[in-house]
Amino acid sequence: MRRLVAAAFVSLDGVMQAPGGPEEDPSENFALGGWTAPFWDEETTPFDDVFRQSYDLLLGRKTYDIFAGYWPRPPNDQTPIGEAFNRVTKYVVTSSPDTLHWANSVAIGGDVMARIRALKEGDGPMLLTQGSSVLLHALLAHDLIDELRLMIFPVVLGRGKRWFGAGSHPSAFALERSHTSKTGVVTGVYRRNGDIQTGSF
Repeated sequence: MRRLVAAAFVSLDGVMQAPGGPEEDPSENFALGGWTAPFWDEETTPFDDVFRQSYDLLLGRKTYDIFAGYWPRPPNDQTPIGEAFNRVTKYVVTSSPDTLHWANSVAIGGDVMARIRALKEGDGPMLLTQGSSVLLHALLAHDLIDELRLMIFPVVLGRGKRWFGAGSHPSAFALERSHTSKTGVVTGVYRRNGDIQTGSF
């Protein structure tokens, strides 16, 4: 059985669109790309421990295209992540499998959620999502995510693609650990923890 881990940078109001730069994803006239840039310091290191584990990537098509345009030739200071991304299997949700040219890319089509369930039930390393808002909404709706890794940045963006959609399956998570950087970025690791318990106070 493989764990499915969803990792993302999000604003306080839940926006995840274009954290890395103005040109990353300007769709729907999003004009605030690169909103994470002022907050990076030596303590703000994205998901270091998860990248030290064995994993395969699970990506939506738009995120795959962004990654495929950047990571095969990363800057020198990002070479280790780039080498790992080039080496691992990249499972890509797409209706155009013939256009996947990045090494070790595998298309997922047809009944996507059934294919992902089958991947989870098989052998292999954990499945790691990055970005991929449309895919994430479907995974959350079908209760397929075992762990959330969120870096929450102290900004309110007001508009943009959201981390959580209205169709998310009601789910309880337990905070496994957290860290706050000097710039105010809160990193939290949350493990799936059964059903929601209700009551009154």
